[in-house]
Amino acid sequence: MTMPNRIALLRAVNVGGTGKLAMADLKAMLVKIGFADARTLLQSGNVVFTSDRKPDALEKLLEAETAKRMKVATEYFVRTAKEWDGVVATNPFPREAKDDPGRLVVLVTKAAPTAAAVKALQAAIKGREVVKGGARHAYLYYPDGQGNSKLTPSMIERHLGTRGTARNWNTVMKLMGMVAA
Repeated sequence: MTMPNRIALLRAVNVGGTGKLAMADLKAMLVKIGFADARTLLQSGNVVFTSDRKPDALEKLLEAETAKRMKVATEYFVRTAKEWDGVVATNPFPREAKDDPGRLVVLVTKAAPTAAAVKALQAAIKGREVVKGGARHAYLYYPDGQGNSKLTPSMIERHLGTRGTARNWNTVMKLMGMVAA
C-alpha cells in the first residue's frame, strides 16, 4: 500500500534575506527523519513527501526538527493531496489563474478564515486587490502586482486572525503536478 502525499510549505524562508535555508539541506533533514522521498520546489520552502501522519502532527514535528537540526525557526503548513486538490478545484478566480497566474496568490493558513473576517479584510483594502475565503486558505488577486500593494501580510493576518504563507498560482500548480507524479 502506498502512503499518501503531503505538501509542506514553510513560512518566510529565503525571503528578503531572512530565514536562510538551503533546500538541499532541508531535503537531507527530511530524509534523516524518515521521509526518503522528499522533493523540494524552488527556494521558497515547498516540499512534497509521503506520510501517513496527520498534517497537524507533521507540522509540529517538522517545526521542531528544523529548529533543532538547522537552527531555523519557521512555521510549516502541511496539506494532504486531497486538500490541495480542493484548493485548486475551488479557486474563485479561474480567469485570473489562466491569464495572470503570477498575480493570483493562495494564502495557506493555520485556521480557516471566517466569512466575516474575509469580508472585513476586503473592506479594509484600499486598492484593487480582491480576497475570497476558503477552507484553511484564502485567495488573493493583485491586479497591479504585489510589489506596491498596501495589502501586506501583516494586514491580511490581522484581519483574518490567523497566520499563513502565500504561494502564487504558478507554484500552486507545480506542487499539484508534483503530488500527482
